[in-house]
Amino acid sequence: MTEIEQERYSRHLLLPEIGLEGQQKLKNARVLVIGAGGLGCPVLQYLTAAGIGTIGVADGDTVALSNLQRQILFSTADVGKPKAHAAIARLQEQNPLIQFQAHPDFLTSENALEWLAGYDVVVDGSDNFATRYLVNDACVMLNKPLVFGSIYRFEGQVSVFNVGDGPTYRCLYPDPSDLPACAEAGVLGVLPGITGCLMANEVIKLVTGTGELLSGKLLIFNAMQMQFQTFGLVADPANKRITGLSADQPVCAPPVLEITYDDYVERLEQETDLLLIDVREPEEAARRTLGGQLIPLAQVLAQPDLIPANRAVILYCQSGVRSKKAVEFLQAHGLQQVASLKGGLSAIPV
Repeated sequence: MTEIEQERYSRHLLLPEIGLEGQQKLKNARVLVIGAGGLGCPVLQYLTAAGIGTIGVADGDTVALSNLQRQILFSTADVGKPKAHAAIARLQEQNPLIQFQAHPDFLTSENALEWLAGYDVVVDGSDNFATRYLVNDACVMLNKPLVFGSIYRFEGQVSVFNVGDGPTYRCLYPDPSDLPACAEAGVLGVLPGITGCLMANEVIKLVTGTGELLSGKLLIFNAMQMQFQTFGLVADPANKRITGLSADQPVCAPPVLEITYDDYVERLEQETDLLLIDVREPEEAARRTLGGQLIPLAQVLAQPDLIPANRAVILYCQSGVRSKKAVEFLQAHGLQQVASLKGGLSAIPV
């Protein structure tokens, strides 16, 4: 290791459990982090600081203003930017010795095996069950250890899957029908940071071969009671017999992104190319308008290619109902930078 590396990681080198040999293992390691959101941000920051040699960042989403309450890797200036690229730009400033690889798309059954094959450890910081099952199954097929985390309101969960004969994610949730419905229930801003740090800790232990892993265990942290509980997990050998990835994973439709008028005004000041689209009828726009381009809902549904995929777009109507429908439709057609003005014109004081 260079003198600069020895100085940067000197506190690790002082630990007998890590030392020079362990730090070299961290330097040689390749870790893929799925999701650069609430969980992915602290994981990425601490793995970067720890000296993981190559870090992949996989996320097809863009930074939204509502992300900043908990995704502290990003700043207000990053709103609208692809998360994978924005995260790497910040992380390179944190530690220029690390090699980063951007995967600025969503994980699918078509790209999962190719992406995961080039890494030693996979970290799942995704926020939907479809991706969690997909990541798990790809890790099983490739025999990759998987560090898992999830958050809900005031509770965080952490485990390590697919280590030796240990359990997989399907051993924890064997039947997708038993899972709660996908809905935004809110999350305490500091919870992802706490949970993400615990996940990063498991990665470091995995790579260096130190400590006791959370393989075969589920750690649950309750932020309101400040309680940690650990439950044992039983491995089902049948869950290791996965021979292919299915596009028909349990799917939760992504929530329709809505922004308030105040958020819209703030974004407008920062993003000069922000596109505003009115999905009402011409006679409605003649009575009152917020401006922007007029494309009635029926026309949006008939010609989704009228909406540019490479720009941030805000759609609005009178009450927010039609614009939400338009956003949901456009999301299903692969557009990610679209949002609905919450409450429409009715929510804006005259």
